[in-house]
Amino acid sequence: MMEGVALKLQFRNPTHCSSLFSSTVRHSSPSFLRCSFRRFSSPFSVSASASTARETDNLHLGSLSLGHITRPDFPILHQEVNGSKLVYLDNAATSQKPRAVLKALQNYYEAYNSNVHRGMHFLSTKATDEYELARKKVASFINARDASQIVFTRNATEAINLVAYSWGIPNLKLGDEVIITVAEHHSAIVPWQIVAQKTGAVLKFVNLGEHEIPNLKDFKEMFSTKTKLVVTHHVSNVLASVLPIEEIVGWAHRFGAKVVVDACQSVPHMVVDVQVLDADFLVASSHKMCGPTSIGFLYGKSELLSAMPPFLEPPSRFEAGTPAIGEAIGLGAAIDYLSGIGMQKIHSYEVELANYLYESLRAVPNIHIYGPAPTGSVQRAALCSFNIENIHPTDIASFLDQQHGVAIRSGHHCAQPLHRALGVTASARASLYFYNTKEDVDYFIQALNDAVSFLDALR
Repeated sequence: MMEGVALKLQFRNPTHCSSLFSSTVRHSSPSFLRCSFRRFSSPFSVSASASTARETDNLHLGSLSLGHITRPDFPILHQEVNGSKLVYLDNAATSQKPRAVLKALQNYYEAYNSNVHRGMHFLSTKATDEYELARKKVASFINARDASQIVFTRNATEAINLVAYSWGIPNLKLGDEVIITVAEHHSAIVPWQIVAQKTGAVLKFVNLGEHEIPNLKDFKEMFSTKTKLVVTHHVSNVLASVLPIEEIVGWAHRFGAKVVVDACQSVPHMVVDVQVLDADFLVASSHKMCGPTSIGFLYGKSELLSAMPPFLEPPSRFEAGTPAIGEAIGLGAAIDYLSGIGMQKIHSYEVELANYLYESLRAVPNIHIYGPAPTGSVQRAALCSFNIENIHPTDIASFLDQQHGVAIRSGHHCAQPLHRALGVTASARASLYFYNTKEDVDYFIQALNDAVSFLDALR
């Protein structure tokens, strides 16, 4: 049965992240598909009112999940997109912001907007105090020994570049080896390609092994007296796999090598203790942890930061000019919000959601989900990258958005070498956060089946 007004869609290629690679990577594009069709009234369709009623019923029954409890804190989630209730499943790219963070930003600009570290008047002093308090909150959140070990940056990409240029170039020389996995985000690969070109250092890549995760046996065997640095993710933004960072750091330190950890997908979702991990550097982004965009942070061990040029006291020497003051304060508010919930509580809930998402997706015909299957000993992050046979992921993402209001990501997720290792050029990705619910997953699966049925019919 058909309903509504005929719509016209054009499925487009995803916008790819710019990158540098030692060899050319070819992209294949989905065929440009232009078609007119009407919105389907299918058994998979769930109206906003019906979904809301179902969630309300759950609340009345006392089944209060963390998603149901926290959802009211996020104004952006309560809207319709393309005539359907928004179901936001693109959290690995960026998270939504609670009212507490929005209010903190508004309060800064309305009440004490001023520059920091420069003025003696009330507004400047207040802004400086709040800015430095945010640094202390970050330090406490990841259990750094001292707030001076936290450097504010524009994002995790800038944080990695800071390490590459201020530590990498002065410390790496001809023949030194840098170990990186093929599953890294571009921002953790490209700077080290440039540093290797400048210094003569050699990049060694850990390939995928069983269950489509970096081969830990090969990883361990790569270490030698030439190894000077390891750059690795904590949680993969594509595979949903979690690497044993403590073990990897132990291997590296036995050879005197330093370790840079990309924690963008772990800090927002689990307890991360830099003293337990013993990583030398760790980076994360505010916008993935309920905070504002345009700010992230670098954690570094004090002795390393102190030895890195330019010659001022850390961390201020790495924060030249007027910093992102309001954004730092907003990040502090996000940390307060997350801490108020409890990171272990968030992690436990997301493990449950991750398993539910994985098992629900497995029932979709002709699907391949990348990364390890969840088991009693293997935990996946709350995301799934997948492909469905003979359907381009961008066509799926476009249909889900325009016909069902479901937001997922398609493309290579800034991880082209990983997709090349997987033998594909792109994938679709649904990623959850603690404000998502099992109802979101159910609606997504229903919409995905609708998309598959429609797109299969076009072939």
